[in-house]
Amino acid sequence: MKRTTALAASALCLSALACLTACGGGDSDSGTDAADKPEATASRTKEVSPADRLAKLMITKADVGGYAVEEPSDEFVFAKSPDEVTLDKKVCTPLAYAMNQLPLGEPQADLTRVASKDGLNGGFTYVTLTAYEDGGAESAMAGLSKAVASCGDGFTAKSKNGTSPYDSVTAEPTTKSGDESLAFKSTMTVLGTTHTLHSAAVRHDDVIAVYFAVDGRAIAESRPSDVKLAAAVVEAQNAKLG
Repeated sequence: MKRTTALAASALCLSALACLTACGGGDSDSGTDAADKPEATASRTKEVSPADRLAKLMITKADVGGYAVEEPSDEFVFAKSPDEVTLDKKVCTPLAYAMNQLPLGEPQADLTRVASKDGLNGGFTYVTLTAYEDGGAESAMAGLSKAVASCGDGFTAKSKNGTSPYDSVTAEPTTKSGDESLAFKSTMTVLGTTHTLHSAAVRHDDVIAVYFAVDGRAIAESRPSDVKLAAAVVEAQNAKLG
């Protein structure tokens, strides 16, 4: 979540060198230089980095008709990295990350975009994709699920840019997507006004998509808000992840 409510692994080059060496007593062909045999030279395969992979998986405006899909501004960011966030309840840490577009667990790379249909009037749905090594995505989802179950009476997250007190966290029903999914809502009070925030997370193999909806304008204007996740955005992103 932004302050209004409040990476890439290097590509690896793999090389293998096949060398034919001469054996004593005989055939001169056995000592042929590798340079004379292209099939025996080292092959180098450039792998797609986790960051590049996420860039290809992230939705664009073309994937969601009628929505603008943009890179979020850093102007109102709650925190630029997980290290900048502290909580009064450690178990709730994944919730703070999920609602502030920070990666869960131990990621290889992450990428965030924000989708909107009517600009400031319609609220925003943030999409954060995070890639993991084997087992990392399952562990991150388990941590988020535990946080939802453990933080019902709320928690407080702090960073150098501000403080976000969450009054409650409640699990919500969700249509099963990907390999596993969950959804939850939280409430927070800002200047005496209550706002309901909706979030969801879906794991597709080793990639997690976290969705978060907020009406920043309502919060800034001290109007109650309860904006839902944009279904078209969530459906398009889940479809792109396969």
